[in-house]
Amino acid sequence: MSETITGRNAVMEAIRGGRSVERLILARGAEGSARKIEEAAKKKGIPVRYEERSRMDRENGGKNHQGVMAVVSDYSYCTIEDILRRAEEKEEAPFIILLDGIEDPHNLGAIMRTAECAGVHGIVIPKRRAAQVTDTVAKTSAGAVEYLLCARTSNIGNEIDRLKKKGVWTAACDMGGEVCYNHDFTVPTALVIGGEGTGVGRLVREKCDFIASIPMKGSINSLNASNAAAVLMYEVLRQRTLKL
Repeated sequence: MSETITGRNAVMEAIRGGRSVERLILARGAEGSARKIEEAAKKKGIPVRYEERSRMDRENGGKNHQGVMAVVSDYSYCTIEDILRRAEEKEEAPFIILLDGIEDPHNLGAIMRTAECAGVHGIVIPKRRAAQVTDTVAKTSAGAVEYLLCARTSNIGNEIDRLKKKGVWTAACDMGGEVCYNHDFTVPTALVIGGEGTGVGRLVREKCDFIASIPMKGSINSLNASNAAAVLMYEVLRQRTLKL
């Protein structure tokens, strides 16, 4: 099976990241970074096709493709064991993100982009009633999907139980807990981020070892899921960097 991804960053990182690319499609007359993508594709022996931008618009449903599209193999999901193995290979304490029902692909893409930058070893998403790794996610993540491991599960709660047995501490990002800055994230850690509007589910929250809350000083008492995830991920990175 194959899929089409669009956008200059997403396509370039797919080529660099080793995804199987069947062909590259460029708009006639495309310049700038599109030419660098063309060169990278040709070095790897990827066929390049040129099309009128109007046709690319029709093929992509009118969405902004930036004059660059690529037909690639379907995204390859991993397992929890793969994520733990990556942490072991890097000789680092596991740092994992569990997403409890993120439905907006833009939020998923933003979280994956931040996770890749913050040194997360992998994320876990539900198989149902949640955003999956699609072209929109790849584009929003600026190509981070090509480097960040992503596992799927039928039950987030079961994965928390499995991680606990592996010595990983789980923290739910939610209100009513101790301020996140007071927790020790230098230990093996899995952060649980809840869905838009609903937060972390009750059963999932109860399985977590503790609740990590973000202090709020304004009139609005919550952050967007991807923003909340970013605050927590960089607190983990801050603590681990200071420990070095």
